[in-house]
Amino acid sequence: MASPVNLAYSPCPNDTFVFHAWAAGLLPGVPAPDVTIADIDVTNGRAARGDGDVLKISYGALPYVLDRYRLLACGGALGHGCGPLLLTRDACGPADLAGRVVAIPTERSTAYLLLRLWAKQALPGVEIRTVVMPFDRIMAAVRDGEVDAGLVIHEARFTFHEYGLHRLVDLGEAWETRTGLPIPLGAIVARRDLGEERLAGIADAVRASVRSAWADPGASEEYVRAHAQEMAPEVQKRHIALYVNGYTEDLGADGRAAVRTLLDQAVRAGAVPAFPSGALDPVGSLR
Repeated sequence: MASPVNLAYSPCPNDTFVFHAWAAGLLPGVPAPDVTIADIDVTNGRAARGDGDVLKISYGALPYVLDRYRLLACGGALGHGCGPLLLTRDACGPADLAGRVVAIPTERSTAYLLLRLWAKQALPGVEIRTVVMPFDRIMAAVRDGEVDAGLVIHEARFTFHEYGLHRLVDLGEAWETRTGLPIPLGAIVARRDLGEERLAGIADAVRASVRSAWADPGASEEYVRAHAQEMAPEVQKRHIALYVNGYTEDLGADGRAAVRTLLDQAVRAGAVPAFPSGALDPVGSLR
């Protein structure tokens, strides 16, 4: 890569852990990128406007930007046992959601897409009302009765008990039971017009940053902590352990199948726009 690229990712521990080595200029021969750290709804919006060279976005937002961006085979978030949760203040069942208001992080989040696909099967004909809310406000809003239920992601799966909330459904678990595939959550995309050679170099840099993070986990601790939004150190470690895994190094066959299955189902459900055949082929696959 000749000159630095513009790179945007979230302050979540998995992203700061993964990208620290590249962002800090620790990769030999690879220029440090110009980094922007922003919540995922911001990076989703930037990708929709074509604003940025390399961005972390939701898989739920990917179909909207495939005309401008290519999916990278590394750096993203997929896994098992790591999906979004639907929480309520009082214990109840799925049928109790009829006519209720559910807080969601963004309308183009993978979490909301999984909720829609689950509801299509579990609650046919039932309309769920939603309101968009910053993800870090959702659990308090459910606890305080501002909304009837909340769709939460990431570290909330470790902390929702502290708010006295109940898990109505683990949408990741429902996805895995239905498909047998990992849960596709966050994607790394790069501008198509950078060209094949530069895109391949970016994928190499992302993968090298992942491997560097694993080789020396302590190197990124201060960086992760600085952006972890008052998250307890133990939660930070659990977050990284859950969301940074083999699929982060390379999607592999299962990861590619998971992405394709999720977005094909979403297209059939009318939840996302259709996209050309081959548009999901990732850059930089190892296998």
